[in-house]
Amino acid sequence: MFAKRSTVPKTLAIAAIGALALSACGGSDEPAADESGLGLVAEGSLTVCSDIPYAPFEYEEDGEYVGFDMDLMRAIATGMDLELEVVDVGFDGLASGAVLSAGQCDIGASAITITEERAENLAFTEPYYDSLQSLLVPVDSDVASIDDLAGKSVGVQAGTTGETYTRENVPADTEVVAFPSDAELYSALQAGNVAAILQDLPVNLAHTEDGTYTIADEFETDEQYGFAATKDGSEELLAAVNEQLAELRDNGEYDEIYNTYFSE
Repeated sequence: MFAKRSTVPKTLAIAAIGALALSACGGSDEPAADESGLGLVAEGSLTVCSDIPYAPFEYEEDGEYVGFDMDLMRAIATGMDLELEVVDVGFDGLASGAVLSAGQCDIGASAITITEERAENLAFTEPYYDSLQSLLVPVDSDVASIDDLAGKSVGVQAGTTGETYTRENVPADTEVVAFPSDAELYSALQAGNVAAILQDLPVNLAHTEDGTYTIADEFETDEQYGFAATKDGSEELLAAVNEQLAELRDNGEYDEIYNTYFSE
């Protein structure tokens, strides 16, 4: 897990230094940071906020951020003739719109489900992924459905639609324990501190690979992910990102990226 507190200030510091350098050479032919008309926080870069790790959507591998979201964002940035910069932030601040409003990044890419509540503070791209929720348990567990959580504890990630779904659907005597990220969630399950994890299916599937844990149940919630931007003033940026998403679907690159991380 990356140290979020050190990553964000470093990124902001780089942006600040760049701004000072531009202002110091008034006669330079270098374009201003907003010359693109997209209102980018750093000239020449698409700066993306994400809560990392959250495999298979965003995680670090060999010193590089990869995953379905990250690969899509990299392809989108390339199509816009921009470099990709990634800032690791907490999910609550991202889903609430706080880090975007603070100018830490241009866009959020972190398996963010589009909801009416979030749309009050965020603007979203066209949906790029349809998701299911799921229940992860040890292979020898007697929990086979959400109803079997009666009298037990279940882990969720704070601020997610998985947490909302869980609290609305578990038996009344189920203890719902919220954790800041999947890393803490999975550790709690491994330690036996919770009987199950309820969260996005692709993330839980990654925890079944060694045969110790299994998917007990899946839940259709009609959720769709979108990339997020500030509520006001992001119209041009979202239009550009949507254009690139459409191009990736048309030229087959979206399917290539999808098939890298998901299998039927």
